[in-house]
Order: sequence, then structure tokens, then C-alpha cells
Amino acid sequence: MRILLIHSDYLKYKTKSKTKIAEKIDDENKIGEFKEALVVFTAVEKEDEENPDGVVENAVSEVKDVLSKVGAKNVVVYPYAHLSSSLSSPDVAKEVLQKMESRLGEMDIPVARAPFGWYKAFEVSCKGHPLSELSRTITAEPKKEEKVEEEKSKFYVIADGKILSTEEFKYEEGDFKKLVANELGKMESTGEEPPHVRLMREKSLADYEPSADVGHLRWYPKGRLIRDLLADYVYNLVTERGAMPVETPIMYDLADKAINVHAAKFGERQYRLSTKSKNLMLRYACCFGAFRILADSFLTWKNLPVGMYELSTYSFRLEKKGEVVGLKRLRGFTMPDLHTVCRDMEHAMEEFNDQIDMCKRTGVDLGVNYEVIMRATTDFFQENRDWVLEAVAKIGKPVLLEILPKRKHYWIAKMDFAAIDYLGRPIENPTVQIDVESGERFGITYMNQEEKEVNPIILHCSPTGSVERVICSLLEKTAVEMDEKPPMLPVWLTPTQVRIIPIAERHADFALKLASDLKAQNVRVDVDEMHETVGKKIRNAGKDWVPYVVVVGDKEIEGNQLTVNVRKTGEKVSMDIDELVSSVHGETAGMPFRNLPLPVKLSKRVHF
Repeated sequence: MRILLIHSDYLKYKTKSKTKIAEKIDDENKIGEFKEALVVFTAVEKEDEENPDGVVENAVSEVKDVLSKVGAKNVVVYPYAHLSSSLSSPDVAKEVLQKMESRLGEMDIPVARAPFGWYKAFEVSCKGHPLSELSRTITAEPKKEEKVEEEKSKFYVIADGKILSTEEFKYEEGDFKKLVANELGKMESTGEEPPHVRLMREKSLADYEPSADVGHLRWYPKGRLIRDLLADYVYNLVTERGAMPVETPIMYDLADKAINVHAAKFGERQYRLSTKSKNLMLRYACCFGAFRILADSFLTWKNLPVGMYELSTYSFRLEKKGEVVGLKRLRGFTMPDLHTVCRDMEHAMEEFNDQIDMCKRTGVDLGVNYEVIMRATTDFFQENRDWVLEAVAKIGKPVLLEILPKRKHYWIAKMDFAAIDYLGRPIENPTVQIDVESGERFGITYMNQEEKEVNPIILHCSPTGSVERVICSLLEKTAVEMDEKPPMLPVWLTPTQVRIIPIAERHADFALKLASDLKAQNVRVDVDEMHETVGKKIRNAGKDWVPYVVVVGDKEIEGNQLTVNVRKTGEKVSMDIDELVSSVHGETAGMPFRNLPLPVKLSKRVHF
């Protein structure tokens, strides 16, 4: 038996039509809605037919164990044949599912079961904490005696150089308190759609692509411009630190042992495809290509550290359908991926500290607040406690510390940075990780000073996190701050930086000449010469979050001063053209620039 356990805010289903093997149900069972439920998606398999009762007992035991850990209020057993390609007969499947429901009920556990053999539309909201999604393979074999207490992560707060329990730390209201509540599974979900989904559509940045798989987007010109500027930004950030840009394939052969082992650590969230001769997977990061290049390179201790950078367009993760939402969680996304080859652990920790600074800088440049989690295995923390405290001290505010009992992945320590959205949920952004496996697994070596080939330590770093999540963070920030100030993007990322509004048709030529002069000085500018009132044009500029709006009439034509509406301050300021350019450039200093990918005249634009 295969089961997928989802700790949900809610599950809703509605039967659509029945198959030949559908069980008879009352009308009241054709619709179901359950809140705070542990949903057990279940596929009964061929081998379960040998001992269905044994499978039921082990499945019920597993469900009961998970229920006690996540604290759900009820259980929903949900038939889900898609978890396996080797299904039992319908009669055995119905019997097993009915017995699971019955046994859980005998234990005084509130339980319900979705009907078997019906096509159903369903919606599930996963809570998103570490135990909210678990997959299990259940057999009829007697379970081995388990330890009285299962080892699990321990959480602490590091503040002012002290390590405190999460209970004794005195929280202030704000993002850090929300981060801790989410990480510990204590944050209740409202089930609302994050506001960035509405904003990405309203501002014509991006939308869902109905003809693709779920979690893949179409990008309109404004959204594409923002993505390209962010890509330029990270490119400049890593190359000024010596990283070398590369480009590698998006799919890899699972016959390659190193890739197969590395991919297995990622679990079931992989896109797989097959040809007549190969089993392939779509990459979920740039690791495979970077590691293959490094393995084929001759490196010496004099080269190190070596940084290799790629912007993956795209990476693919087969996220659960019910979890995919807007720009926050996608199946196809753009990830800036930096891999740094280090001599040894001491060298890796030095580079890690530098990359903390790089990740912090992105928060400043983007105007986004990051809250931070430091994660480390017990062994690593015990051996490097002082370094962990020093690394955390660079953040300059309280940090959540997770101590893992043992290494589960390729990394032994990492630092995760997260913005907090309007609903109080974390948006995973930058990360830095110390990888102790991949050098050996992929055959990456360097020649040390003793002329011996040695496997290096590798750092994984995404200085911003995925480009989509950066945009998500920026849009969510505007929703959080809506009551305090006008919503806007950083000026260097705003598609139209200056909008010129001619009062009458006779002022249009002057407006276009002014736009041409501004464009020549690397300012993204457009002209609203539509046949609308000036008041409506100003309101439309506000809806487009334009930072600088210039209304031109007879006075502006005759003199050299412009009246500029500044969105950030809400002021009307008198400037000449040089002062306007200087003001825009002051907001965008050091940031990349691209031209506006839309017609200058608003009347010529397509409405998406």
C-alpha cells in the first residue's frame, strides 16, 4: 500500500461521475468538507491481497502515529489510485479502505472516508510545516520494535549570542514570531489566497497558463522585464565576486549512478520522462550540470575557491497540485544557482560567512525583510558551536536554530532566509548550504599542496531564491504596507518609471519629445495621450504604481520647470528635466537597467 499523508487546513471534494466499480453512496456522501484534517491518500496494491488485514493494521498504526504528532482534529481516508501502478482488485481495495475507516473509528478517532470508484473534484490546503506532507509504503510485515521516542529536530532561538528555548525567548509582534510559529507548526491558516496572485494579474505581470501543467506561468512584457532585471542583478552580484557563468541541460539520464543517488534524496517530487532507451528526469536545480563540469575540470588548491553560476530557466519540481499557488510555489521556476568549490571545512565556513553577507545585501537592495533559520546536524553543531554563533551574529537580530539529530541530506549546515507574506507565511528566499557528499559522489577533485587528489567541500547558494519568489515577496510586501504608504516596487524594477500626461492634444508633441530625452538618459518612460480626463490619467498612473508622474501643459512648454507627482512621498515637486533624471537615477544607482518593452504611447498598447 502507498499512502500520502497531508496535514491540511481543509479538504473539500465533490463527486462528478461514477465508474463501473463505484460503491453505492447516499447523496450526503457525494460532497464532503473537512477542516484541520489529516488526509490519507491511499492506493491499495496487488501485493496487499496476500494479507489485507496485516496491511490495514500497519496502515492504521502509521496514521495514528502521524496524527499524534501533527495534532489534526480528524482523519479522512481518500482513495487515490495514482500513487501506484500496481493496484489490487477493486473488491480488495474497497475492503481495505472500509476496514481502515472502521479500525480508526474503534480507536475513538474521528474519521471519514471519501467514496471509492467515483471521479471527484477536490481541493486541499496543506499547512506547510515539516510534518505536513509525508509519504509511506505500507506492507503486511510485522513492524520492528521502535524506539520509545523518535529522534527529531530541536529548535532554539539565538539572540545576543545566547541560545534560548523557543518557549523562554520573549517575542515581539512581527515577522520573526510568525516565522517561528510556522516552523513549529503552530500557525493556523485562514485558507485565503495570497494577495500577490491578484496583483500579478491586475498589474499584467503573469498568469496561469491553462494549456500547460499546473504550476507553470505565462509572463507578460512587464513581468518579463522584472524577471530579466532580477536575472541581471544576480548575474552582476555573483560575477563581481568571481563566479563563472555557465549553462547546462535541463534533463539528465538516471542511468548515471551519481545523478540517480542525488535525485533519490529529493524524493517523489521529480518530473520523469522516458525515451525508448533512457529514463530521464528534469532538473530541480543546477547541481547536476555544474557538478559534471567540475568533475571534468582540472582544479588545484591555487584555483580555489571556484564559483560556478547558472540561472536555471527552468528548474522543475513536481509539487503537490493542491500546494501550487501563484508565484510562491510552482512546478517550473527560475533559480539563480551558485556552487562554490572549497578546499576543506574551514575554507567552506569562511566562504559561507561571505555568502551570508551577499544574501543579506539582496534583502537591502530589494527592500525586503528577511527572517533567518540556521540549520545544522547535531555533530556539526557540537564541533562548530562558536562558528555557528559567529555566523548567526552577522544577521544582527534573533535567528531560529534547528538542530537535526543526524544528516538526512547532502548538507550538514545551512542558513535559510525567508520573507513573510501578508498571511503570515514564510516565502523561502536566499539559502546557503554546506554540501559534504557531492564532491565524492560526482568525482570532483582538486590537487592539494601535497599533489594529492582530494574531494572538496561544496557550497550551494541562491543569493535571492527563485526569481518568482522574489517577485512574490515584493508584491506581498506591498499588500502588508498598503495602509501605511502607497504600494510600489523598487524604482529600478518598476516597468514605467516616469509617465508623462499631456493636458490637451496640442501638448502631445512636447510630451513625446520630453519622453525621448528621458529615454536617452536611461529612464523608462511612457506617454498617456489617451482621450481621457487628466484626473483619470493620474488615477491610472497610480494603478500602475508609476513612481513619477509629470503633467505637461502650456506652462511646461513655455518654461523649463516640470510639476512632478512623486508617488513615494505623495508630494508635488517642481523640477527641471535634469533634476528629474537625477532623482530617478538616485533611486536606481548601482542597479541594472533595461529599456521599456512596450510602446511609449499608451494608445498603442495591447491589453492582456
